[in-house]
Amino acid sequence: MSTDSLQPLWQPDPERIARARITRFQAWAAEHHGAPAEGGYAALQRWSVDDLDTFWKAVTQWFDVRFSTPYARVLGDRSMPGAQWFPEATLNYAEHALRAAETRADEPALLHVDETHEPRPVTWAELRREVGSLAAELRALGVRPGDRVSGYLPNVPQAVVALLATAAVGGVWTSCAPDFGARSVLDRFQQVEPVVLFTVDGYRYGGKEHDRREAVAELRRELPTLRAVIHIPLLGTEAPEGALDWSALTSADTDPVFEQVPFDHPLWVLYSSGTTGLPKAIVQSQGGILVEHLKQLGLHCDLGPEDRFFWYTSTGWMMWNFLVSGLLTGTTIVLYDGSPGYPDTGAQWRIAERTGATLYGTSAAYVMACRKAGVHPSRDFDLSSVQCVATTGSPLPPDGFRWLHDEVRDDLWIASVSGGTDVCSCFAGAVPTLPVHVGELQAPCLGTDLQSWDPSGNPLVDEVGELVVTNPMPSMPIHFWNDPDGSRYHDSYFDTYPGVWRHGDWITVTSRGSVVIHGRSDSTLNRQGVRMGSADIYEAVERLPEIRESLVIGIEQPDGGYWMPLFVHLAPGHVLDEALLNRIKQTIREQLSPRHVPDEIIEVPGVPHTLTGKRIEVPVKRLLQGTPLDKAVNPGSIDNLDLLGFYEDLARERA
Repeated sequence: MSTDSLQPLWQPDPERIARARITRFQAWAAEHHGAPAEGGYAALQRWSVDDLDTFWKAVTQWFDVRFSTPYARVLGDRSMPGAQWFPEATLNYAEHALRAAETRADEPALLHVDETHEPRPVTWAELRREVGSLAAELRALGVRPGDRVSGYLPNVPQAVVALLATAAVGGVWTSCAPDFGARSVLDRFQQVEPVVLFTVDGYRYGGKEHDRREAVAELRRELPTLRAVIHIPLLGTEAPEGALDWSALTSADTDPVFEQVPFDHPLWVLYSSGTTGLPKAIVQSQGGILVEHLKQLGLHCDLGPEDRFFWYTSTGWMMWNFLVSGLLTGTTIVLYDGSPGYPDTGAQWRIAERTGATLYGTSAAYVMACRKAGVHPSRDFDLSSVQCVATTGSPLPPDGFRWLHDEVRDDLWIASVSGGTDVCSCFAGAVPTLPVHVGELQAPCLGTDLQSWDPSGNPLVDEVGELVVTNPMPSMPIHFWNDPDGSRYHDSYFDTYPGVWRHGDWITVTSRGSVVIHGRSDSTLNRQGVRMGSADIYEAVERLPEIRESLVIGIEQPDGGYWMPLFVHLAPGHVLDEALLNRIKQTIREQLSPRHVPDEIIEVPGVPHTLTGKRIEVPVKRLLQGTPLDKAVNPGSIDNLDLLGFYEDLARERA
């Protein structure tokens, strides 16, 4: 629990509580569905997990979800994995995302911002027309429900149009940011075998142009299932031979036709890497994402038509998909394509000012970087429109809460949220009617039976345990791609506690109902919210002849930072000189992603393994966090226990 006093950092005033959408929802649900009228959020949350079916029925009615075929019941089967939501119902996600065009055609749906920081609007009418035109062209190209459509795109309006057009025809969207190297993209896209690829010729970042035409050519060569490639000339180059031009496909004045698909029809594939093998290809459903995001954005984030929603993200992170879903609540969404700190560390605050953002989301790491750099947001920018600053990607440290409170506004709703790519949503975080305590997430989300468990499956309060969810959520994966028997899905979340989702985070649920996140309990690398498996790093680094073996660890720091060292065991006759250091960094930057270049590269006498030959990442992480050797590892399971002494010594030096 937070060591701060029990006094909250922020408390919503009675007027704010009264006008919050979640307050109105509770009163309405009490009248129509038997929800508790008294007891505030805690009572509503308890009801939402105790009476799960009624709660989700209420959500669909409150947000007027349009079922073209009605559902037989809310939950056909509630077992995990495999819960069946709204069986027999049909609908379309894109239809809901474009509904505001009916009443607010000339208002902005999107505000696009590049590194000039000048917002450019795309109206609801324009967005709807482009989606209609592109959806018709996708159908003409033979794209049918269930076909995969991929994007190698930055955070630009074309990416939103492509996603919505894909959903409109019942296709399955998947995207990677263009700073991902070709090999990293192919590890993802080759699994799902896309029939269409949207690409840019390059992107701008940090004041420079980055040409990606060679990477695009490699993707085209290595994706034999492609029927069409669509070229978006962000840097102004001609479409390569055989590629279609974006403008030709989006110029018609065509109303979109929305394929009515089953509730559990796949909407998109997101990727989350474990510690071994290819990235997991996580499939989420049209209906599941629709209702989960309406709840999360409309009730928890309190977003509506008068709001402007800015989250710094890239198309390779689930937060981009979450941002696009802001359209479901009729909200104007802000798309920023560029470096988070260009031309200076205060860049994101300038964008929030110039777009009139009411909810501004960023990473905990950016908040702490601003604090370190002496940025003064409220002094240098007009942030009067910002009602909420939300953070995710890693836990926001107590100093981050205080800095936002002191440097942005003392009447600021600070929403530290935690969820995952796996559900493309939050387990705990923003509640507009609850106080904010330093270092804590406000509460578990509605419909989410979030608990902290010990190894035996006993719930813990005010103690650190595993983050578990004991009931199904609509946005949980319907399956993983290429996982025919469901074993990889099962092993990812359900092997520790049968029938209960174990997420892989250490958390504390406090006696006052708030939540503290302590970081990953497994060894997945989580850099600025983008997760990558260590296996990706090993594959790239160990292609270098000088490297015999490597070990990479990601460690959440008490100050909100994230230390990611790469340990290398060199082949005989080689030294870790400046040239080799630069080659290792360049290899990771080009083949994987600039985000995952390690903070330090350290030569080691060897890499420890289990007796079956698996690198031991989690025990080394624990050692580096200061856990004693006898508690960090089972000595009988290690092939060379002496090697662990090096990591123990390093931890002592760093402490």
